[in-house]
Amino acid sequence: MDLHSDMDREIQHKRLKYRATHRGTKESDAIVGGFVMAHIHDMSDGQLDALEVLLDCPDTDLMDWLRDRQPMPVDQTRDILELLKAYQQRLLTD
Repeated sequence: MDLHSDMDREIQHKRLKYRATHRGTKESDAIVGGFVMAHIHDMSDGQLDALEVLLDCPDTDLMDWLRDRQPMPVDQTRDILELLKAYQQRLLTD
């Protein structure tokens, strides 16, 4: 990666971290924010793009998907949702 790409990626990371930790409810801030803070540096460009889309979803939808109240969407966010759900399960069992 060149310097410009590194800077763009760092800006994207900062934006995603902020959006993930300022969701609107303490529960989603903790779950989504904790997941993003722990895994953002390991995510591919495609996963980061999917995370951007996921963070546009309302907290109510996100929590319904994570709690199996509604089926998860079958789109680009599915993989990130699965990772997020596994992260949430680890929090509940630790």
